[in-house]
Amino acid sequence: MTPARLMAALAAALLLALPAQTPAQVAPRAHAATLDYRLQARALAPGVYVVEGDNDDFTVANGCNIINTGFIATGAGVVVINTGPSRRYGEQLRALIARTTPEPVVQVLHLNLHPDYFLGNQAFADVPRRATAATLAGMQREAASYETNLYRLCGDWMKGTESLLPSGDLDAAVAAGVLRVGTRELRLVALQGHTTSDLVLVDSASGVVFAGGLVFHQRVPTTPHAELPAWRESLQRLRALPGLATATVVPSHGPVHRGSAGLDDTEAYLAWLHGLFTQAAQEGVEMNELLRLPMPPRFAGWAARAPEYVRNVAHLYPRYERAALPAGTPLRR
Repeated sequence: MTPARLMAALAAALLLALPAQTPAQVAPRAHAATLDYRLQARALAPGVYVVEGDNDDFTVANGCNIINTGFIATGAGVVVINTGPSRRYGEQLRALIARTTPEPVVQVLHLNLHPDYFLGNQAFADVPRRATAATLAGMQREAASYETNLYRLCGDWMKGTESLLPSGDLDAAVAAGVLRVGTRELRLVALQGHTTSDLVLVDSASGVVFAGGLVFHQRVPTTPHAELPAWRESLQRLRALPGLATATVVPSHGPVHRGSAGLDDTEAYLAWLHGLFTQAAQEGVEMNELLRLPMPPRFAGWAARAPEYVRNVAHLYPRYERAALPAGTPLRR
């Protein structure tokens, strides 16, 4: 079975197996008729802003805007954290920044390789755009498929969107552990597991943590590039950051929150997924059977549950099946 047919079969099986899910937001902020994302900047601390996306899956209704982006006014210009899923989003984000602060944008930082972290870059072509070398390599590898997939999912919202990759790497700053811009000291913590390179940014003055894709709050995690052992280890390292217990945490997906709530959510889900997949593979459970097993109540009401759990199974379960087989045994479908 081809990957596309497998995903379609899994989706159909899951929709039959699980009850209907209440949308995370009944009225998405985006306005599809005018292609207006209606972006709003919310101050988390003096000079530190988040621009919150829909806590849901990619849809036409939300214009593929499911990411929390951010920006920080440093006194010497604005640092932008991720640029959103489309050229239109990037343009509207830049206009929002100009309405919020008189400081010019001086650079863009990307926390990982996923499409909604950088497909808004065309609006920031005139400023340095930086990511780790591993993230840049991943973007180069995946960019064309990202464009195709998001056009299919969100249509007109994506018009004019073409990948503009980072113009430089952050590796020296990551090695130093800090990036200084104006009056701001931005601590950079290099982790992995959600992708091959997951960057966490902490504004030292306010303690606000931009946790990127490592943390999902009240939303089922995405797993196309996931390595669960490394991800769970990274969560433990993130949990040990000084001041995290009382910090404002901005996950890339899900509500902004204080302290470890999002880490707790993500760790609990990944631990459940690992345990479920391990036991199921050892017992010879097939994918369609796996999808019909009950989900714990804690996760049942989370955003994007149905589509993301299908993807979790498709992305990860074959690895568990292979691990449960004697060496050299082919995996049959």
